[in-house]
Amino acid sequence: MDVVVLAVALVVILVGAELFTNGIEWFGRHLDLAEGAVGSVLAAVGTALPETMIPLVAIVIAGGAASTEVGVGAILGAPFMLGTLAMFVTGVAILAFRRRRRQGVELVVDQAVLLHDLRWFVLSYGLAIGAAFLPPGSEIAKAGVAIVLLALYAWYVRGHLVAEPGEHDEALGPLRLGRLDRGRGLHPVPRLRVVGVQVILALACILLGAVFFVGAIEHLAASLGVGSALLALVVAPFATELPEKLNSVIWVRQGKDTLAIGNITGAMVFQSAIPTSVALLFAPAAWSVGTGSALSFLSAAIAVASLAAIFVPLRIRGRLTGRGLAIGGIFYLAYLALVIVTLAGAAA
Repeated sequence: MDVVVLAVALVVILVGAELFTNGIEWFGRHLDLAEGAVGSVLAAVGTALPETMIPLVAIVIAGGAASTEVGVGAILGAPFMLGTLAMFVTGVAILAFRRRRRQGVELVVDQAVLLHDLRWFVLSYGLAIGAAFLPPGSEIAKAGVAIVLLALYAWYVRGHLVAEPGEHDEALGPLRLGRLDRGRGLHPVPRLRVVGVQVILALACILLGAVFFVGAIEHLAASLGVGSALLALVVAPFATELPEKLNSVIWVRQGKDTLAIGNITGAMVFQSAIPTSVALLFAPAAWSVGTGSALSFLSAAIAVASLAAIFVPLRIRGRLTGRGLAIGGIFYLAYLALVIVTLAGAAA
């Protein structure tokens, strides 16, 4: 029964995420934002909502040790999945669509946008992970780190919004609830009120799905006799990162490489600052490296190593290919093997 609830909850979350992403892109049209800001800020925030709502519900609303473990596992799992599996999937998509793309296996990207995202990610995530090494009783210090992270993300968003000129993407898909706009015949761009209805509905789906997902993860972990954090680390982000993966696949197929990669790197910046701040403020004791959490926090180091292997060549040679992105799959498999061995040992 837990597996059924888990599956239904994931479907509800993903439906909400798709509605939110589509709606938030239309907000970008209304705000006259360009490719970099839409990909790294609006689309990234929209597709990052599912994996953000899970720890928020688990830590703030549900509470309790088991729920907190789910929250911490989901927080650590999101950047890991983005830095490894999402990059791999995007790289494979580039190779698969190479004959349909004008640029072939090469990525034509705005290096300034992507490297800007990566610098902010390393800074924010480094601070967040560093806080996990603080000694017990450092709640005030961790709260201070959370405030710094929120300020850094606000400054990051400001930089994107200020630096990007307004350019419209004519290939923007129709609003999913566009039929509710009775004046759409007179307005080629759906009115803001209709976009707002879709975004609110999407948020409701994501929240409802997250509540049931947390409960199902707790029950499933208890029945299997394994830690909730490790199960959430693997299961939750794998499914909830699907919006980023799907969006990036669609965009690389269309040759919009900056949007495709910026969607992932922008989501990583968001994940390194916002969900980690929730843990630092509401579950400071759980956000700590120890005997039971070392494997979970190891995912952070592997995510950074994967990004270094992918993007250092871009910085040195000014060139990025689908094969280069696919390297992320090696890091994902290596860590997944460690998790499987750990879970098998716990279940024995």
